[in-house]
Amino acid sequence: MNPPTFARGTTLGILLVGALAFAAALYWIGVGGGPMNNGGGHAGGRGLNGYAALAAMLEADGVTVQRVRSKAGLKNPGLLILTPPAEAKGEDIAAIINARRLIGPTIVVTPKWLAVPDMINPAMKRGWTRIVGNQPPDWKGYHDDLSVGFVAKAHGWAGSGAMSAFRGALPDDKTVQAGEGPGLESLIETPDGKILAGYLTGDGNNGKLAHWIGLAPPNQTDAEDGENTAAFPVVLVFEPDLLDNWGLANRETGLMARQLVFAAAGVDHPATVTFDLTLNGLGASRNLLTLAFEPPFLAATLCLAMALFAVGWRSFNRFGPPHRPDREIPLGKTVLVRNTAGLIRRAGRMRVIAGPFADASRERLVTALGLPRGGPLDETEAAIDRMQARHNATGPRYSELAARLRTARRSGEVVQRAAALQRLEKDLIA
Repeated sequence: MNPPTFARGTTLGILLVGALAFAAALYWIGVGGGPMNNGGGHAGGRGLNGYAALAAMLEADGVTVQRVRSKAGLKNPGLLILTPPAEAKGEDIAAIINARRLIGPTIVVTPKWLAVPDMINPAMKRGWTRIVGNQPPDWKGYHDDLSVGFVAKAHGWAGSGAMSAFRGALPDDKTVQAGEGPGLESLIETPDGKILAGYLTGDGNNGKLAHWIGLAPPNQTDAEDGENTAAFPVVLVFEPDLLDNWGLANRETGLMARQLVFAAAGVDHPATVTFDLTLNGLGASRNLLTLAFEPPFLAATLCLAMALFAVGWRSFNRFGPPHRPDREIPLGKTVLVRNTAGLIRRAGRMRVIAGPFADASRERLVTALGLPRGGPLDETEAAIDRMQARHNATGPRYSELAARLRTARRSGEVVQRAAALQRLEKDLIA
């Protein structure tokens, strides 16, 4: 029996590597979206324009921070922070916020900086960026009644209303972005009154924001049915340095950012804050590996696992005797003669064996009948004819059959006359 191509351990290793590769493929198909620390202005970015510091600060304060890459994650309850890029579509932003009107509050941070990965300084860590310019957003389709632009010069930031004691510096007073529009309530502003962060009361409100600007808390409950009918607020942060990594390097700005996030959430200490990554091009489909172990796909996964186990168990256990392959060229004289005859037949040279066959038959008869060897052909065949007559053998004489065989040319004639000569040979030898 031939040895197996692979040893049992090698086969198990191949199967294990294949299974791990398949599981990894499912995982990366589901996760996708690329690395978060890519220098972008989002919660995974660690550059000057990113918001990783804000997420880390909230986590250190005991808040559960979620960085979502799917559209379904944008419907999580609690505060959602959107950090869209300047080239984002306003319709997409509006769709996300409108879907959350009765789910939870939202903070929208407008971008300002044009940043690129810092490739000049080799000491810089991965994801760090260099500021190369600025660009205000142009989100047509989302609050087109508001305008966003740069102020001439700002001397830091200050809180408004009840939070006027909050004051701090900005990392770049020469490039400060502010917003304005009808119904916009200021939360953070420049000393000369330019709004750096605010909200529209028509989009929703809560007690924390109302207290911030000195208004009475809104009525959140319908008097008749007791159901919550008020929409959650949307806070607009026009100056990203109030929340980004560059701005949070300042202690006062970090304390203000914490207070602003908590006020937007409407509670003293939010349990969960969600950062969106889909608008920044980091969206991904649901993890297929996790999905395979959740209903209703769990049943199919279990069936597949059992089928794989059955196939693997059968592959390592033999059923019945092993198959022994036959030799391509079997041993033995009969096989040698058969192969030689087949070669002659395929070559179409049957006529060339007629004479040698008759000579071989004569020599066998000479030996079997005890006739003199080496005599002339005619005398030997005449002696065989006399032995044929003595044995009372019927049919044509041996010499006649041998002569007819030597004159045969067609394959059919050779076969027929050789068979007649062989029958006579058997009769004489018997």
